[in-house]
Amino acid sequence: MWQYLTDSYNWSGNEGIWARILEHLWYTFAALGLSVVIGLPIGLRIGHTRRGAFLAINTGNAARALPSLGLLMLAVLLTDQIGFLPVLIALVALGIPPILASTYAGISGVDPATIDAARGMGMTGREILTKVEIPIAMPLIISGVRSATLQIVSTATIAALVSLGGLGRYVIDGLKLRDFPQMFTGALLVALLALLLDALFALIGRLTVSPGLKIG
Repeated sequence: MWQYLTDSYNWSGNEGIWARILEHLWYTFAALGLSVVIGLPIGLRIGHTRRGAFLAINTGNAARALPSLGLLMLAVLLTDQIGFLPVLIALVALGIPPILASTYAGISGVDPATIDAARGMGMTGREILTKVEIPIAMPLIISGVRSATLQIVSTATIAALVSLGGLGRYVIDGLKLRDFPQMFTGALLVALLALLLDALFALIGRLTVSPGLKIG
């Protein structure tokens, strides 16, 4: 594996390690962005109104319980195509639940006395959500995004199963060719990428969350 990593040939070209890392990041952030766009507003709404929580949370958890490979095959059947779209659907289905659940937990966990005080000051429902509930819930929201990121970046290797790129290419191709150094290299790079992204979101959390609200 060390020899594979230190060979400059494996780092260059359209199929080199740098290119595969960029592909993997593209799959990850495309799915994460869509997961945030879908899961965050739903979590904010059900947390603020306390309505629809049971249905939304359990539907999301049911999707997360499905095997990633099964989700990919289901997406292929539903879209009737092999490519980026089925992979995106499968990854988004895995990314939404932690974001939705953490956002709901953070918003619904705000002390009712704090909300009553804000209401007594004349704040509207929207102002209470944006100026009181979201800032207080921010540690849990960031935590949900971190969990979704780890889930997506580790599962994005399935893109290689539908003829796409990413770091999963090394795992799938290495298994097919019995090239174990290539397989282990792919697995190691995915693990390192996951750790780097987790550290990045941990830093974002420290920079965006009020010091009095930070969690470990």
